[in-house]
Amino acid sequence: MTLLRSLLFNLLFFGLTAVAGLVLLPLLLGPRRWSRDVMRLWSRTMLVLLRAIAGIRLEVTGREHLPQGAALVASRHESAFDTLVWFALVPDAAYVMKQELFRVPVYGLWARRTGHVGVDRAGGMKAVRALVRDGKAALETGRQLIIFPEGTRAAPGVAAPVLPGVVALAQAGGHPVVPVRTDSGLCWPRRSFLKHPGTIRIAVQPPLHGRERLAERLAEAISPR
Repeated sequence: MTLLRSLLFNLLFFGLTAVAGLVLLPLLLGPRRWSRDVMRLWSRTMLVLLRAIAGIRLEVTGREHLPQGAALVASRHESAFDTLVWFALVPDAAYVMKQELFRVPVYGLWARRTGHVGVDRAGGMKAVRALVRDGKAALETGRQLIIFPEGTRAAPGVAAPVLPGVVALAQAGGHPVVPVRTDSGLCWPRRSFLKHPGTIRIAVQPPLHGRERLAERLAEAISPR
């Protein structure tokens, strides 16, 4: 049953995403809010399909900590699920993503028009400076910048170190950092075709302020329980 549910969900996920991405391309010529609203509708549609077909529910705690204005949302990253859910949770999400994704046909056009921030993961300090520059620009427009401080997907239950980019961005911009824990990898494992029924839990933590020991505090706040 899990195999069949996963097959149906994956067909709809990739099929609807591809069709919508192509059919709605003309909207990219309009104001950015059009592409923002499309991404929000797409995200909510995928959440409905996950629940109806794959039997995966979403539980969010700490909603009172979700930002409505400019803030860094620093989320643990276990699954591709994490790259879609924030469009539905905050008003105007901008993801920090690897630069290569901007070269993906069609998807790259949407990513650029939606105003995501690209980062060269092999670029060293030059990449950090570019992240700070572009991230600050997004934050200054009042957006919520979604960043995965560990830099890549981690296996459930396995902690990974916080990379310097998120700390540099937080210190440069002076915006609060909202830590987030998730166990999304239990239901939607990385590099796996299967989607396992269950509940994905997202725990939004109180914002972190100040520069002192920021990396340590952030690592503790998002570490798996």
